[in-house]
Amino acid sequence: MNYSQSFRGILNAIWYVVLFLLVQTLVSVLGMVVWALFQGKGHDTSFADLQQSLLANSTFVIIIQVVSSLLVIAIFAWCKYTPFKRSYLASHPWATLFWVVVMTFGVIIPSIWLQERLDVDMSEAMENLLMRMMGHPLGYLAIGIMAPLAEEVVFRGAILRVLLRTFGDRWHWVAIVISALIFGAVHGNMPQFINASLIGLLLGWMYYRTGSIIPGIVYHWVNNSIAFVMFNLMPGMEDAKLVDIFKGSQTHVYLALFFSACIFLPALYQLSMRLRKIL
Repeated sequence: MNYSQSFRGILNAIWYVVLFLLVQTLVSVLGMVVWALFQGKGHDTSFADLQQSLLANSTFVIIIQVVSSLLVIAIFAWCKYTPFKRSYLASHPWATLFWVVVMTFGVIIPSIWLQERLDVDMSEAMENLLMRMMGHPLGYLAIGIMAPLAEEVVFRGAILRVLLRTFGDRWHWVAIVISALIFGAVHGNMPQFINASLIGLLLGWMYYRTGSIIPGIVYHWVNNSIAFVMFNLMPGMEDAKLVDIFKGSQTHVYLALFFSACIFLPALYQLSMRLRKIL
């Protein structure tokens, strides 16, 4: 192993994380300045009051999130931190992407069940903000479209790519686990950390097998879309447990987990056979 190249690779991965967070922070700060001017807030307004006022406006928060995602994608593309190639799509991987979608459906209920077993709660402020965004007509643009694109560009296309080069094929799972933990950590709260880290393992595995962010984008898009649709189809069920959704029957919960496994495992098998790198 070339330790000089490995050190540079790790530094590059750290830089990509810092850059991602820096762009989000700068866009948020700029958004707060614009918000202060729009609201006619004076210099005597405290930062906390200004932030609280901004977070109360879901539309403006969504605009900030969309702009941040667009800027991240543009920077990583322009700096060539994430290579964009048409070779994977040119291979017509439609059957593979179909199984990616199927696998996503098989993960939803087990993911919720695991979070319930770990008994971790999101902060009230974060939960309220997320709910308002999910219930907003423009929320899907930020949550269902831009977030999957930007996060796959950064965490698989840039961070995992450089970590895989750093650790090599023999230690590829080390790179996948590290990138998954980073992916979970940047979400900033324990429930999303656990969920995003586990999903990050699947996304990382798919990237390792294909060298493309396309399968990850599809998985990420379907996962976020399901969450968005269910939130809006089942109002008032935000804090409900799985047992509540299944009308108080724990047996139905276990059956749902069983049927989820019947979806997930065949899809995982199909993907293990179909996912391959396109040169």
